Amino acid sequence: MSFIPDWAGIAEFVSVVETGSFTAAAKRLKVSTAQVSRQVNQLEQRLATQLLYRSTRRVRVSELGQRYYHQCRLLMDGFETAENDLQALQATPRGRLNLTAPITYGEQFLMPQVNDFQVQYPELTVNVELTNTQLDIVDAGFDLAIRLGRLSDSRLRARKLATRQVRTCCSPGYLRRCGEPHTLAELKRHNCLLGSVGQWRFRVQDEEKLVTVSGSLRCNSGRSLLDAASKDIGIVQLPEEYVLDGLSDGTLVEVLSAYRPDSEGIWGVYPETRWVSPNVGLLLDFLAQHLTGEADVFQSDVARRD
Repeated sequence: MSFIPDWAGIAEFVSVVETGSFTAAAKRLKVSTAQVSRQVNQLEQRLATQLLYRSTRRVRVSELGQRYYHQCRLLMDGFETAENDLQALQATPRGRLNLTAPITYGEQFLMPQVNDFQVQYPELTVNVELTNTQLDIVDAGFDLAIRLGRLSDSRLRARKLATRQVRTCCSPGYLRRCGEPHTLAELKRHNCLLGSVGQWRFRVQDEEKLVTVSGSLRCNSGRSLLDAASKDIGIVQLPEEYVLDGLSDGTLVEVLSAYRPDSEGIWGVYPETRWVSPNVGLLLDFLAQHLTGEADVFQSDVARRD
């Protein structure tokens, strides 16, 4: 026989726990204090458990009451989410979304999808700040941030939207002058153009390996390193949003592809709350659908040309 839940008294009990009194719970629920008290009493009788300790000065939650409250809170959160999702589906999305993302990835991949999103939902206003500074989205008032690679901020919730890869590349002119490295050890004799760190990531026999490299240029701008590589100065390791065009038109050549590191996550991160804004959820769904496969399309195009 299926279990049929009895929800009577649960909203009243949860409100008493969260407000600290029967009077405050009644005000929240917009009913009488007597009704709240009656519903909680009947709930305790039905469960044969004392959930609350009452005195003339205060209400305390019993140990069993605490455990029961946490389970009830989860159920009520689920109901709230279900109702909000339904209302969001029935309503025309409108309002404002504040979004931040890294500059190059934002320009090349993200913004075309955000613009398509606005075409589909014209009553939504989207405010985007492209910056390579990892902003505190809670303090700065952003609804959503696009983050690349590994995440560190445990205060935020995250959804994986797509992946990207890091490529090790140089120009054909550099290859003709200096030869092609075929092993990681050979990088020691090559001019490696560095970003903000002095190590490059590779994959060797299913394990990540960090290789210390050196060269004649260090710069924290991916576009500047890309420009140097295209001018035959050296080898560069950059995320694919920088190098896909060059690999496609032949101005760049990938080297050490057998050691290419595992793909990195592209994440949508947002403040930790019980309930995600319908507009944020809508944009996350849209991006998860449309950002996936950017690199796969590129690979297919290259394969057809080869």
